[in-house]
Amino acid sequence: MEDEGEVYDGVRAQFPLSFGKITKSQTPLEVIHKTTRRNLEAPSTINNEQPCSSKTWLPHLTTNPKPNSRQSIGPPDIGHPSEPSTKGSNVEEEEEEEEEDEGDMIGPPPPPPGLNDGDDDDEEDMVGPPRPPPSNMEDEDEDGEPDDLYRIPFSNEIVLKGHSKVVAALAVDHTGSRVLSGSYDYTVKMYDFQGMNSRLASFRQIEPSEGHQVRSLSWSPSADRFLCVTGSATAKIYDRDGLTLGEFVKGDMYIRDLKNTKGHISGLTCGEWHPRAKETILTASEDGSLRIWDVSDFKTQKQVIKPKLVRPGRVPVTACTWDREGKSIAGGVGDGSIQIWNLKPGWGSRPDVHIQKGHEDEITGLTYSNDGKTLLSRSTDCSMKVWDLRQTKEPLKVFADLPNNYAQTNVAFSPDEQLIFTGTSIEKNSSCGGMLYFYDKTKLELVSRVGISPTCSVVRCAWHSKLNQVFATIGDKSQGGTHVLYDPSMSERGALACVARAPRKKSIDDFLAKPVIHNPHALPLFRDQPSRKREREKALKDPVKSHKPELPMSGPGFGGRVGKTKGTMLTQYLLKQGGMIKETWMDEDPREAILKYADVARKDPKFIAPAYAETQPEPVFAKSDSEEEK
Repeated sequence: MEDEGEVYDGVRAQFPLSFGKITKSQTPLEVIHKTTRRNLEAPSTINNEQPCSSKTWLPHLTTNPKPNSRQSIGPPDIGHPSEPSTKGSNVEEEEEEEEEDEGDMIGPPPPPPGLNDGDDDDEEDMVGPPRPPPSNMEDEDEDGEPDDLYRIPFSNEIVLKGHSKVVAALAVDHTGSRVLSGSYDYTVKMYDFQGMNSRLASFRQIEPSEGHQVRSLSWSPSADRFLCVTGSATAKIYDRDGLTLGEFVKGDMYIRDLKNTKGHISGLTCGEWHPRAKETILTASEDGSLRIWDVSDFKTQKQVIKPKLVRPGRVPVTACTWDREGKSIAGGVGDGSIQIWNLKPGWGSRPDVHIQKGHEDEITGLTYSNDGKTLLSRSTDCSMKVWDLRQTKEPLKVFADLPNNYAQTNVAFSPDEQLIFTGTSIEKNSSCGGMLYFYDKTKLELVSRVGISPTCSVVRCAWHSKLNQVFATIGDKSQGGTHVLYDPSMSERGALACVARAPRKKSIDDFLAKPVIHNPHALPLFRDQPSRKREREKALKDPVKSHKPELPMSGPGFGGRVGKTKGTMLTQYLLKQGGMIKETWMDEDPREAILKYADVARKDPKFIAPAYAETQPEPVFAKSDSEEEK
């Protein structure tokens, strides 16, 4: 073994010290998360309740750290107070004490077991386990509920930028690795958390329909394809990398009955993939119909649904959604009604549930609960309603004063369905910006308000179950983006992965200098272009080539150019060039102008005059009127 070690040392000495992999110093995650931490005073809660656990116990540990256990409790040998602290010369005991000291210096870890055996009850309340966080009597509500009941992850935040207008469509795949954002600037941006660094740049941008807003995005159940709905009459299917797989057919706009058309005839408003079937999608349109399509055949549709209307006509369907099992469809109509169809054998356009006056204005979002018994609806009448589908005469709760100026504003559940949340728009005379409102599903009361942007409205929102992160899209007429809220203590992957990944530094190998190769005997196709300097110098000396051309005419002119003959017609220019029009013809007497050619015509007749020379009488011209007047 010693010989092998000597041989290895001798071989290693032949290489420089920099040979091999050198570990680079990495920025600690705590420092990275501090840069993305939100202002703790931004979110406002109801009844002094802080829904995020990190807000309560993380600052407490950083600003008011607990005293060292050895300083507050006593000497290191806490188990033997009668023995002096200098007793014991055993080396193993000293090593154990050093290990314990090192463990105490790292914090804040969970307190070691048995540390508080001899303490009072007050000290047990002060230490507490780190999760759930320590709960003090002052932080509890009047009902005795802890403030981390809902655990909303909003302590940190990142923004996915890149759009020039409001982001009205959002889709996060089921694994939480890719995010799609569609905007009113007609583009869709694709983000990959696994391949994205701290610059937060999208890896692909597509424009589904030129000149049409992106209104809805939806992933397939297997997350290998996604549906894109724009303001055009045709929806498109893309694969996971953003390549077009197909486009559905458009219907004939001159056919009155919508059931006889092959597709939508007006702009789409909403679309969603079936939660279970990989080949079925649902779309809604401004032509007043919902259609079920088969992705395997883009030219045919499976079903056409016409909502029930009070008066005959075409009222746009502004929102649609599937239930969790894909056995029911809910649609929101422009007249404020909510209609539900159950997919069963022999079903048609007649709705099974019809809420005629669901809202006073257009419905922008519908969402089913997991059990299919609760339905949430969002409208531009600044309200959100909770419906029990077993009793639809009256809503369970109406939440008013929620401004909504966009037709894509939605409402969603938290992953455990304890909370209901939605976004709000900015009003002209209001000082508060775009916010997320969280409500308790059971108590149907406001829990928390989280500020997202002071100048932009919140349109789409989602809470991913695997990542435990909240997504909210914002924007106005000049900017747009997607805010991702997370908590390092509760969230997983997603934003945590890309924030901690620093961008790759540029190396000298990234710069490639293009060499200049001179080959005078190459073929003319590959020969370098000769220098034109001498030709330019020769052309400057030529008075014809170097003559400055005359400026174009900006109006009627005079002086020999087109447009200068007191008339801008080309015929006048040609006649003038032929000598048939003189400059003074407008001032001459017509009779005198003709008689001055009389002698020439008599001596040298042309055209018809020679044929009638013998029989033609002698012409007698009338005297001038001016002579008769004399």
